[in-house]
Parts: sequence; structure tokens; C-alpha cells
Amino acid sequence: MEYKGLILDKFQEDSIRAIENNHSVVVSAPTGSGKTLIADYIIDRDVKKGIRVIYTAPIKALSNQKYKEFTTEYGVDKIGLLTGDIVINSGAPVLIMTTEIYRNMALTNDKMIENVSYVVFDEIHFINDIERGYVWEESIIFSKDHVRFLCLSATIPNSKEFADWIQSIKKHKVETVKHEHRSVPLHKKFYDAELGITTLEDIREVRDIPDYRHVMGGRRGRRERRPRIKAPNHVELIREIKDKLPCFFFNFSRQRCQDFALELAHAKLFEMNPAIGAIMRKRLDSAPPEVRNLKSTQVLRQTLPYGVAFHHAGLIPIIKLIVEELFSKGMINVLYATETFAVGINMPAKTVCFQALRKFDGANFRFLNSKEFFQIAGRAGRRGIDKEGFVYSMIDRRDFDYPLLKSMTSADTEPIKSQFRLSVNTVLNLVKMHTAEEIDVILNMSFYTYQQKTYIEIRNSFRNICGKLVKKEYITKDNKLTPKGEFSSKIYSDEIIIGDIFGTDFYRGLNEYQIMLIIACLCYEAREKTEFYKNYQSKFLSDLKRKMPQGADKRFHNMDKLTALIHPCYYGKTIFEMMKNVNLLEGDLIRFFRQMIDKFAQIANATDDFELRQMARNCQGLIITSLADIDAI
Repeated sequence: MEYKGLILDKFQEDSIRAIENNHSVVVSAPTGSGKTLIADYIIDRDVKKGIRVIYTAPIKALSNQKYKEFTTEYGVDKIGLLTGDIVINSGAPVLIMTTEIYRNMALTNDKMIENVSYVVFDEIHFINDIERGYVWEESIIFSKDHVRFLCLSATIPNSKEFADWIQSIKKHKVETVKHEHRSVPLHKKFYDAELGITTLEDIREVRDIPDYRHVMGGRRGRRERRPRIKAPNHVELIREIKDKLPCFFFNFSRQRCQDFALELAHAKLFEMNPAIGAIMRKRLDSAPPEVRNLKSTQVLRQTLPYGVAFHHAGLIPIIKLIVEELFSKGMINVLYATETFAVGINMPAKTVCFQALRKFDGANFRFLNSKEFFQIAGRAGRRGIDKEGFVYSMIDRRDFDYPLLKSMTSADTEPIKSQFRLSVNTVLNLVKMHTAEEIDVILNMSFYTYQQKTYIEIRNSFRNICGKLVKKEYITKDNKLTPKGEFSSKIYSDEIIIGDIFGTDFYRGLNEYQIMLIIACLCYEAREKTEFYKNYQSKFLSDLKRKMPQGADKRFHNMDKLTALIHPCYYGKTIFEMMKNVNLLEGDLIRFFRQMIDKFAQIANATDDFELRQMARNCQGLIITSLADIDAI
């Protein structure tokens, strides 16, 4: 079969055949094998029929990338984008959105998704995510009966089980299409400080050989502690693989991405390329002059001429776009990136390197699982360019665990498992829109119930949450939503806190500055290394602190600190002024304000009070004005 001038692989043909039969499809295939072409087929077919298609992605960066790709292919009038803080062309036949946005629409029976043929779930294995996995389950459970699904993922060992679950609850045929062959073979090696490029087996053998001095004793007949082998060095690894570039070098620390790029540039392994500096200067000419003074920009100016760059969520959009453009032009030799790059950007390289196979997950340091490893490793090998791809993992012997590392890197054996949990928002909407009998049926539909063969835990959880919501007067004793409950049914996180403040009369008498401070406290993610250099005391602040109830959420303890950001924003200052008051990376600052925009959009949509709606929109406007010179899709 041929499509758009391409001879399709069998798995693509099988998927399209299933779609033509109006079936849902779960496609499990290696990264870079051409899964997105199946989604292209649906879009191309249904746009011509005037039928809406929804494309969901797990992170905003991937939504933005797909928006750019599809507008280039189909035209800006055919494609819309919804990501919480950004709404573009919401009436378009193809809507790209984060999975959370679709889940919210499905849960509330939004009219926008009535005429939908297919929902594409890109990276469906995110259902494994402990914090967010329930979003994918609810998206499927609450979708209309006529909707079909295209679920795309790298290898899913239990893809048949997942497809059977969907078929069991949606009552239509769900086909499983598996493709295990990579068009570009992947060679996996490891890098040890002493052995260089090697295998896990060789590292194990050397690591287990006792040191001669340790066995025989030192000069005085005493045993000496065996000298520790130093950690491997990324510059030395790049030196060994100079014939296998370009390379993505994944590091789980944003700061170390920048530090490593600078170290590699200073090592002068590559010739300078004057054309890179010219491109960067041209792109920065249209940016605010303050962008040139950012630390990240200054570091890039030192590294880019040598074809060395970094990419992470802490960068402002224009800087990320410059790096992406240079990489796509073949001007980057080594790009240090965090793991979100493996999901958010469709740019393969010849080689992928791992600085380590352990990462901090927000609570503890842990080894990657096999799915995480192969998601990142799969970026190696460019289809139609490379005959083979290469993966090199740096191994620090202090972290060496042969059985674990062997299992993780040999094959993607991680099945997808339900992370289902009931949120306050879900419970409120179930009570609002369904009878007790319908709720019982819905609770029995989860993937968790399908895998565990029981739904007692979920049913008990539902009852417990309902009991608490009755006590807090969100639900009446006869299972109806109170006005406060009605309000919070349209709030998708921090439902109780926001409901208690904005779903009652509490907010009356507050001004936009005070409302912005409240929302800022809820959006700010406190980190030990974040420093605020200035705060702004005022009557607005002291009045708000007096008004806040005793025992309020501990996040409100950051209110004084956050005046460093909200005060300049409220008084019309740019984000560059705010950067002087805190050591947050500029990209993190943009994310913080985007989350505030999203929260205000939810409040404006949830309230019937014209005054509160107007205040929420005014707050959005103040933030958008502050970000105007720096923000972009």
C-alpha cells in the first residue's frame, strides 16, 4: 500500500485497514518507526469529510510541535490548539490538545467533542505515570460511544490486555498492531572510566577482580582500601565517538546540561563554524535586547560556534527554537538535553548518550525502567539517513547493578499498569451527571478494575470522597451539588481550596493583586534552591494575610516571597524585571505564569459572577502583557 508517496510497512497497512473498518487501534512500535503516519491518514481522510479529529499529547511541547507540523501540512484554518493557557482556532476540524484538556471535555460532555471520529492518544504509555496516569483512563472511559481511538506508543508488552480492556468497556472492536522491527538497528554499549566503550559483562568482570595491593597488603603488611575508579567523563566519551555524530546527550539535570555543554566547547574537539553565530545574531535581532543578557544565552554564545548546545524546559521559547533550527540544519554536533526532549521534539540523531541511568523522580533517586530507557534510546538512528543507531550509557561503578542494568537495557519489558485514582473533580462530575446506578457501572470500568479483577477499593474511595464533600458542603445529603460544588466541578486541581475561596463569598472585597497572590501560591512549586531577592510589603498584602483562615494550606506561607513576582507583574513590568528578583530559570518562570493563566481561565469558566469573571480575565491580561516580549507557542 502506498500513501503520500511512501510504501507503507505492514503494521501501518494493518492499522489503516482497522481504521477503515471503524475499529479502534492500539499501535505498539519502536520510536521513529512511523506511527504518526497512521494519525496523518485519519486527519487527511476526515478533514475532507468535515469530521473532527482530536490529537492529544502528554506534554505541551509535543502539542506545540504537532500544531506547527499540521498547520504546515493542512493550513492554519484547519488546525486548532488547546493547552490550558493557549487557545487557537477552537472551531477547527483538527484540534490538538494536552490529554488533560480532552479528559476535561469528555468528563463534562463538552459540545466541542460531539462530532469527533477519532481521538489520537500519542504516547499512550503515559498511563503508567503515577501522578497523571488516571487522566488517560478517564479520557477513554468518558469518551462518547461513537468515538474511536488510535493509541500510539513505543513497545507495550501487554498491549493486547490494554486493547481488550478498551473493547470490554466501549463495546466496539479494538485491534492490536505490534511492530518490533526497527528500520535502523540499535547498538547499545556502555562507557566505563577505565575500560572506555565496553559491555556490561566486561565492567562486571573488572569490578569483581580484587586489587593486588588490597589482597597482598600494603608496604607494612596492612590491607589498603582499593582505590575507587573515578566517574566516567562525558568529554572523553564524545572524543571516542566523534565519527558517530550528531549526538543527543541526555542528562537529568538542567544545570548540568549547560555545564557539560560549556566543558565540551572548551575542550575544542570541533572546529568553529562562523555561520552558526550569524544565524543566532539574526534570530536575536528580533528579540528583546534583554534576551542577549540572559545567562543561558551567554553560555550558548560560547558553545554554539563549536556545534555544541543544550535544550531544556528552563529556556525561553526563542532560545529553544534557535537550538532546534540549528540542529535541524545539521549544525549541532552534540546536544545536551533533559528527558522531555525525547518526548517533545521529533528530531532523531545518529547517537544517544546517557550521562547516567539513574534519575531523581521528585522524591528519590532511582534507576530508569526499561520503558524510559528505550523511549530515550529510540531517538538514535535517523530513518533514511543512518544504517544503524548507537546508544552509549555512562556507568559509574558506585551505581553498578548488573542484573538490573542488563534487564533495563536488553528489552522494553515494562507493562503498562493502571494508576487510577479518583479526583475531587471526577467525583463532583459523577454526582452531577449520573445516577447512583450509572456511577457504579462507571467505577467498574477502570483499567485498574480490569487488571485487579476487583473494584472495591475504587468504590470505597468514591464513598470516602463523597463523605468528605458532604461535610465540606460541596454535596448535599441527597447527592446534589451545592453552588460551591457546582463551581468546583469546573476546577481541575486544587478544587477544594479554590472552591472555598472563589465558590463562596470569601473573595468579595479582594482586588486583582490579592487574587493573583492567592493563585500564585497555588501554582508555585517550592524548591530548596530557589532564592527570592526582594519582596514588596503593602496594605494589600497585609489585609489579605489577615483575611486568610487559620490553618490555611501551607503553600500560602510563600505569599510574602511571591510578591517578588506578582508585584512587578501587577504594575506592568516585564518578565525581565521579575528575573532580577528570583533565581528561577526563565523557562520555569514562564511555566509558573502559564499555570496561573490556566487557573484564571478555569475560574472565569466556573463562576456565574460577572465581577469575578472579569477580575479573572483582567489577571490573565496582566500576565499576558508581562510575557508579551518573551512568550511564544
